[in-house]
Amino acid sequence: MDGKRVLFLEDEPTIREVLTEYMLISGYDVTAAERGDTAICLLEENRYDIAVLDIMVPGADGFAVLKFIQENCPETAAIMLTALEDEKTQVRAFNLCADDYVIKPVSPIILLKRMETILRRVCRVPEEKQRQPKEGCQGLYLQEEAWCAFYRGEKLPLTLSEYLLLQTLMREPNRVFTREQLILRIFNEDYIGNDRIIDAHVKNLRKKLPVPCIRTVIGVGYQFDGNVQEG
Repeated sequence: MDGKRVLFLEDEPTIREVLTEYMLISGYDVTAAERGDTAICLLEENRYDIAVLDIMVPGADGFAVLKFIQENCPETAAIMLTALEDEKTQVRAFNLCADDYVIKPVSPIILLKRMETILRRVCRVPEEKQRQPKEGCQGLYLQEEAWCAFYRGEKLPLTLSEYLLLQTLMREPNRVFTREQLILRIFNEDYIGNDRIIDAHVKNLRKKLPVPCIRTVIGVGYQFDGNVQEG
């Protein structure tokens, strides 16, 4: 991933130096910070392709930085890097649109692989250019070349994962996708993690869509419903 810009928030000097070195060797352009407020200032002034954020850091914590990314830098992917492995903390991270959650101590190689998996989605170019999906839900449509979703001409503030999820469902509105199938479409085959991440992304996507066009098929997965009426 030569040239991809990384914001790395980590307050432990040894971990910060070791992982930064691995990222540099892998061709990333890395900016390291040890305080959350410093990371937010960097995000205000620069564009990053991905942020790797420790949660327990001085100043603003990693969740505050993640929330800032969600609200101001939706094009920046985010991986939470932390020793906290309880379910409540992980759910909070995914509710704030984290793309992944990595428990410390972590192998540098595994972290790099997860970063590569997430960034590959941004760089992915379909072998065959597909047609623009028809409008659904009375005004919801995708502008695929820009990787954006719109409703009645207004751009929706979707993260990359949310956009890819919506794109996958809209392209085949009569198909019910399992969570495993959606993971393959969004993350590619080398995703390492729980398939319930799809549920978190669906929950966040539904909050941002102006119409309830994603249907849950109990015991199977999810389906796009283009016939719903506006409330």
